[in-house]
Amino acid sequence: MNNKLVECIPNFSAGRDKQTIASIRSAINAHSDVEILDCHSDFDHNRTVITILGNPESVSAAVFDGIKTASDLIDMHKHVGEHPRIGATDVVPFVPIQNVTMEECVRLAEQLGKRVGETLQIPVYLYEEAARSPENKNLENIRKGQFEGLITAIRSDPGRQPDFGPMELGSAGATVIGARAPLIAFNVYLTTDDVAIAKRIAKTIRFSSGGLRFVKAMGVEVDGLAQVSMNLTNFSKTSIAHVVEMIRREAGRFGVRVHHSELVGLIPNTALIDAAVWYLQLDQFDYSQILENSIQKNREMQGASHFLEALASADPTPGGGSAAAFTAAQAAALVAMVARLTIGKKKYQAVQERMQDTLAGALKSIEKLHSLQRSDEQAFTRVMEAYRMPKENPQNIRKRDMRIQTALVTAAKVPLDTCAEALAVMVMALTCAQEGNVHAVSDAGTAGVLAYAAIAAAGANTEINCLSLHDEGTKENLLQELSAIKEKAIVLNKEIKKVIFDRSTIEML
Repeated sequence: MNNKLVECIPNFSAGRDKQTIASIRSAINAHSDVEILDCHSDFDHNRTVITILGNPESVSAAVFDGIKTASDLIDMHKHVGEHPRIGATDVVPFVPIQNVTMEECVRLAEQLGKRVGETLQIPVYLYEEAARSPENKNLENIRKGQFEGLITAIRSDPGRQPDFGPMELGSAGATVIGARAPLIAFNVYLTTDDVAIAKRIAKTIRFSSGGLRFVKAMGVEVDGLAQVSMNLTNFSKTSIAHVVEMIRREAGRFGVRVHHSELVGLIPNTALIDAAVWYLQLDQFDYSQILENSIQKNREMQGASHFLEALASADPTPGGGSAAAFTAAQAAALVAMVARLTIGKKKYQAVQERMQDTLAGALKSIEKLHSLQRSDEQAFTRVMEAYRMPKENPQNIRKRDMRIQTALVTAAKVPLDTCAEALAVMVMALTCAQEGNVHAVSDAGTAGVLAYAAIAAAGANTEINCLSLHDEGTKENLLQELSAIKEKAIVLNKEIKKVIFDRSTIEML
């Protein structure tokens, strides 16, 4: 079972009309296979943020119905609120959660954007990872002038033309749809109603004004208090604790304090753990010391054991392609381990940022390779099902042949994707070998060897499935891509071995 999960966090321009909010929720809830994890409404912002989880197709369908309902009930000509906005459904980000890649979320955004633009006649802009221009990657650029300013800009400014839908605004305004990594929507309230202070602090801490990287901030008044409203776009590099402490320091300059803070929507568990570790000064802390993490790790080890049992059985699935993906995932796990053994060590202070990036990349690779492991099983099953199709007459034979060819293309592409991901793991293994904790250099080398072996194994599966392909063009493209990956892997394999030997020799001297 693939168990693909995507999160979507649509923001609706309604935070005061309870009936409108209830109707939007009802439209989303009508899809029984999606789950509303959180719903946060703010009167002053006049905005509701709903967090939805489910399989990609179901989430997209549920969000479309939410957008449609919002367009019927919200008139942007009458909307007022503290938060910047351009539409009844202002922004719709897709976030990969489980067995879903960022590329898949980009495709979701594009498909939903096209449907909203054509069916509901709402202008749609793509942003973040789905953006089709550098300017539209940043949400603030799309929202420039808000709804009122966009009314004329969409018609007169070529740079403000939507990606989908009409070049004019109706009562529902425009919608921004995209794909992004998880972020934290976080607000800090001050012990004052002077919003000018919140705006000064927001200007100091936000990156666009020279403040903290990965912080977007603005100052507003909410519930009679000045509020610093923020989006933290990469909490692993700019932690929530550092943001709060900077706000606390800046507030002190104006003779005020932090009153309280709040989350809008959900927050990753690691973000809170990182804040606790920082405040408690747990310098030697390890994530394995968390009870729930230890339990999860034990379950994952049991899952690996079940996979090996299945691999050893007489059942043809899982087979070699799945084993290759599993091997590459092990390599990625070793990369993550070396990165974690390097992060936080004074000796390796100069490479902290690269190790953080490497750790994040390794964790993403593990998720993707687990997904490819299951996809390979499914691809082989579809090939076998196609071969079992009836062939009593010419019509059945043609249908069977077409199904076989389609299934074989997928069966060749999945291990090729494994090769590509394993190559990315080799690149990260080289980084760890070159700059990671020298005491774990052999682990970086092992990661490189395992990833290299995975490319050889998965590549063999691609080649075997290509042998039966009738489309010479498709076959040639697949084999050329595989050949390019293999050539790069050979070079990386030699580099990793040399670095391991050189650093191990120096360490022994």
